[in-house]
Amino acid sequence: MLGVIVFAHGSRDPQWRLPVEAVATQITCSDPSVAVSCAYLELCDPDLAAACEELVNKGVSRIHVLPLFFGMGKHAREDLPTLMRAMGDRHPSVQFVQLVTAGEDPRLTSLLARIALEHTP
Repeated sequence: MLGVIVFAHGSRDPQWRLPVEAVATQITCSDPSVAVSCAYLELCDPDLAAACEELVNKGVSRIHVLPLFFGMGKHAREDLPTLMRAMGDRHPSVQFVQLVTAGEDPRLTSLLARIALEHTP
C-alpha cells in the first residue's frame, strides 16, 4: 500500500496550512487507495515522524514524501534527508522515497508560467 506525506515548512497561522491540505485532498480525490497525510518541519503539527507513524499504522509499505518547498534550500537539502533516514531506521520494512521539491518539478514551473501569462491582454 502506498502512502504520501505532503511535507511543508509550517506556520503558526492556521490559514497557511490550507494550500498544503488542498494538495493532500487532491491526492485523495485522484487516488482514494493512497493513504495521505500532511506534515510540517516546524511551528505546527504533525511533524514528519508523527505523519509517518500514522501511515505505517494504516499498513503502508511505501511512503513518498512530497516536499512543498519552492527551491532546494537547507530544509530540502539537509533537514529532510536526515528526517528520511530516521524514518527508514525506525521502519526498515517501509520503502521511503523523497520526491523532488515542488519548485524543481518542470511541470509546476511550466504551470506557473502559464498562470502568469493567462490574463495578459
